[in-house]
Amino acid sequence: MKAVLALEDGTIVEGKGFGGEGLAEGELVFNTSMTGYVEALTDPSYAGQILMMTYPLIGNYGVAERDYESDRIHVEGLVLRELCRTPSNWRSEKTLERFLEEYGVPGVEGVDTRMLTKKVRVYGAMKAVLAVFEDESKLNRVELAMRAKAQPHISEVDLVPKVSVKNLTHIHVGGEHDVVLLDCGVKRSILHHLTLRGVNLHIAPFNYPPEKILNLNPDGVFVSNGPGDPVRVWETVKTIRKLAGKIPLAGICLGHQLTCLALGAKTFKLKFGHRGSNQPVKDLESGRVFISSQNHGFAVDGESLTGTGLKVTQVNLNDRTVEGVRHRELPILCVQYHPEAGPGPHDTHFFFDEFLRMLED
Repeated sequence: MKAVLALEDGTIVEGKGFGGEGLAEGELVFNTSMTGYVEALTDPSYAGQILMMTYPLIGNYGVAERDYESDRIHVEGLVLRELCRTPSNWRSEKTLERFLEEYGVPGVEGVDTRMLTKKVRVYGAMKAVLAVFEDESKLNRVELAMRAKAQPHISEVDLVPKVSVKNLTHIHVGGEHDVVLLDCGVKRSILHHLTLRGVNLHIAPFNYPPEKILNLNPDGVFVSNGPGDPVRVWETVKTIRKLAGKIPLAGICLGHQLTCLALGAKTFKLKFGHRGSNQPVKDLESGRVFISSQNHGFAVDGESLTGTGLKVTQVNLNDRTVEGVRHRELPILCVQYHPEAGPGPHDTHFFFDEFLRMLED
């Protein structure tokens, strides 16, 4: 199949199509990880985005269902330099090409991902359209570029309702603590780390009313990761605001941003975001530096934390953005990175232990 990738600035890139036949719209973003493409494709936080992997060869170890971070692919499209069609891995159950075909997600290979990554780094994440068709007549370059420019900005799209559970569900592991997890697009790895520590979970929709949460009599509330602009998830922000001070709270990634918004801080859009498994984070209290896995396009404005009761506990050493906060008086703890990794280094698994200690205190 033939493939055309069109950006909002008029850039047109052509390559070889694979996966599902069709057209995908979304924000073009890049991920610098050498591995973890299965986890990235199934991460709900990538909803509304066309994912480009900077590592030049992707698919060489195939696809294994045990690596899924959700029940399906969430990216809108996939951009690669080279696709491996003959994976070598005893765990592999299917090829990457077959995986995308199953979910009808279009992909393109044979494009200059280095050039595209440099463009995104210079000009910022861009709206894009990826078209993959057998019929060449459906690949009108001018129309695709116009469509890329005309589509809504990611800050104008409500993505969390598309990835959140619709009804309250439960995971009971016979543990000592019960926690309500507000699902804004949670990864399975987060559920794994919580249940591994003996936490019974009530997984609730992102807009679950605070009164019903308190009626469950939980020991704490955990706000998950998710896609899109945090200011659009106002229902969860209002819930967090009503729960703060009444019950221990923790958040990861989008959950971190929503918690900060609920207490009066502001967020902003990063130029091209942090997406990869090698982001250096410094803990301001211990001075320790650890490598983290990250996937976000928005961040908390550190200066706006004044007067919220929150203090910055960790910062990103690449751009000094806020990576962690803790409330000075209330049991509230949040991080911007992904402590569960999935994939990535295990340096930050201790976050879940800190959350557990907060429940016990």
